[in-house]
Amino acid sequence: MSNRIFVNVLMEKFGEKVRTLRKRRKMSQQRLATVLGIQSSAFISELETGKRKPSLEFVLKIAELFDVTPNHLLLDDIELDA
Repeated sequence: MSNRIFVNVLMEKFGEKVRTLRKRRKMSQQRLATVLGIQSSAFISELETGKRKPSLEFVLKIAELFDVTPNHLLLDDIELDA
């Protein structure tokens, strides 16, 4: 697998995990954006669908907000607890 494909798969998985955590908290994309100080929920949507790559700062903010480690968000082999 090329590095580019690997990164795309990794970002899709990250987005899926963010969506799962957000929905568990019954948060809308707009609410999550507001809590994180982001102007538009479109940014959250693009992250959740793998169309946008998060910055390290964003990964750390999400991890802190949802009380998980960055590894839980980024590593494909670590699943979120049900």
